[in-house]
Amino acid sequence: MQNNSVLALAMSFSPNSIATATALPCPSRSPNFFRFSHILQFRSHSSISWRSSSPISVSSPGFSPRFRKFAVMAASVPESAGEAVESVDFVHNYLRLGAMFGIWYLLNIYYNIFNKQVLKAFPFPTTVTAFQFGCGTMIVNLMWALNFHHRPKINRSQFAAILPLAVAHTMGNILTNVSLGRVAVSFTHTIKAMEPFFTVLLSALFLAERPTFWVVFSLVPVVGGVALASFTEASFNWIGFSSAMASNLTNQSRNIFSKKFMIHKEALDNINLFSVITIISFILLVPSALLLEGTKFSPSYLQLAVNQGLNIRELCIRLLISGICFHSYQQVSYSILQEISPVTHAVGNSLKRVVVIVSSVLFFQTAVSPLNALGTGIALMGVFLYSRAKRMKSNLKSL
Repeated sequence: MQNNSVLALAMSFSPNSIATATALPCPSRSPNFFRFSHILQFRSHSSISWRSSSPISVSSPGFSPRFRKFAVMAASVPESAGEAVESVDFVHNYLRLGAMFGIWYLLNIYYNIFNKQVLKAFPFPTTVTAFQFGCGTMIVNLMWALNFHHRPKINRSQFAAILPLAVAHTMGNILTNVSLGRVAVSFTHTIKAMEPFFTVLLSALFLAERPTFWVVFSLVPVVGGVALASFTEASFNWIGFSSAMASNLTNQSRNIFSKKFMIHKEALDNINLFSVITIISFILLVPSALLLEGTKFSPSYLQLAVNQGLNIRELCIRLLISGICFHSYQQVSYSILQEISPVTHAVGNSLKRVVVIVSSVLFFQTAVSPLNALGTGIALMGVFLYSRAKRMKSNLKSL
């Protein structure tokens, strides 16, 4: 086998030649091995067709079957090793992405539970939202200071394009908190399942995108399911319902504006765009919170939390946790969006809504009637069908 290796190595340095050898009796060797009588001599052999991807033509009649088998095995080693590396990388990426989805869902569950407890004890959504944006602003600056992500340089034209996104983002989160403070968490997220309807509507109005038949068809169970759930919701009130609907409109407006902004040649990446929006939203919201609810953040109003079973320390801890989870889950969501397609991300977001609804019903022991559960299920099924329809549309475009 050592002589075989020497022969193959020598031939690899002379792709236009082959080696020949004559036999020499060698009693110390088994008759199954090659025997050489001379030092290897190489000469040109014009009958062999050499290729760059295969320096040795093992099909030539000058090679024994044993040597052909050896050459084939040697040639297959790099390919097998490459496939093994690709397999390991695929499993690693799959596990990492799965862990990111798990963190995204877990942070969202904690945010909704703690945020609902805070809003129930301290029903001032503008102040609560401002505090949450303040937590996000601290996290963003810490991320940039520690070089976890590069700090962007914003020029005047970029700021002018980002400002409408920040305004829509701010309004969407305030309205969501208004709804969470008025109705059950599960009902708010059932209403927010209407987001695809507003996405299609705004895309048609501002981006001139015509939806396919299947996209429109998928919106029927979404609208019908939300309507059925609303009619049978025990905690229903018009303020909670209207604010959740308005948050759908503002959030999807933000997404449409973001899509137009990301086309710009000076567009930021997803993480920095969200970070800058968070800071601008905090700056915009602080004066509004002081003007609308500034007098509410006082010992007499904090006493409301005590009446709801939370002392001031517990209220502040829950407010802090909700603020950290609020920014973190959105940051993880944007990080996931950088690695997968928007359609796949939409599917993950619809599954996240299912997880949040189920977990909030179990935690708060929310009373759910059969018709209400049916309406919620139909709406969420419509969201899933919408994601599938969008995937079909993107596949057709790629053909």
